[in-house]
Amino acid sequence: MTQPPLRIISLIPSATEIVCSLGLEKFLVGRSHECDFPPAVKALPVCTAPKFNPEGSSGEIHQRVSDLLTSALSVYRVDVERLEVLQPTHIITQAQCEVCAVSLGDVEAAVAELTQSQPQLISLSPNRLADVWDDIYRTGIALLGEAGQAQAESVLAGLKQRVQTCRDRTTDIPSPTVACIEWTEPLMAAGNWVPELVVLAGGKSLFGQVGQHSPWLSWDELVAANPDVIVIMPCGYDLAVTRRESAALMAHPQWSQLKAAQTGRVYLTDGNQYFNRPGPRLVDSLEILAEIFYPERAGYGYRGQGWQPFNSGND
Repeated sequence: MTQPPLRIISLIPSATEIVCSLGLEKFLVGRSHECDFPPAVKALPVCTAPKFNPEGSSGEIHQRVSDLLTSALSVYRVDVERLEVLQPTHIITQAQCEVCAVSLGDVEAAVAELTQSQPQLISLSPNRLADVWDDIYRTGIALLGEAGQAQAESVLAGLKQRVQTCRDRTTDIPSPTVACIEWTEPLMAAGNWVPELVVLAGGKSLFGQVGQHSPWLSWDELVAANPDVIVIMPCGYDLAVTRRESAALMAHPQWSQLKAAQTGRVYLTDGNQYFNRPGPRLVDSLEILAEIFYPERAGYGYRGQGWQPFNSGND
């Protein structure tokens, strides 16, 4: 019996990038409101939307999301009517973070309403780099069977080789202490895979535990740790918005006490495109960190596009 052609809907940006890395971009028929890479996917129908106003300061957005979660409401909505029209064979979602994207429970509820299709759900739940590798592997098999396994293994071999190359470039050097900031108001350090990336890039991560959710961080804790390097990577923000939101850090009375601020080793990144997405471009994120820590050894060419020094204007 001939299998029907794939009709994939991805409801999280990292999953969209995984599908495309496996060579299956042509089978995507729908996306989330945040999926935007590769650029061609922006032409796909949008199947989700936030239930809060995503415009405003970090503090305002934090309060809106907190209010929604306090009311036991989900943060995003799924367009069931659009799913019905698109008739997907597979829907890829996540069970890692209810704030980052539509939840598995929301998707299950939406699929239960469908009458024209019975899509297979693929749920990703990455907490560390090995989980991302596993998600790529599982997605390949779920979509293509044995052929997908071979394709996933090929993709993973290339990614792991890049990781090893980066590690080789940043060994036998004193490691800077590093604070990665995932939200600016209130302060949050980066967890999950980010502390692992810091170590792989040759740094010493001060906050956040590998495989655990990002922790809140007090200014007193940040000052006490006094990192050599601060990397700012707010969830969902590009470089321009990160620069705008980071201006409040400079105005904080304890900012001037930080060694990284005094020595000019504070860096802004495009967290939305790189660090916040647990897909193939986490390897790009690793290379960005290596380039920040050791520019003389790891010149990958991301400066200006993936990151910039805090004190460099729009360089």
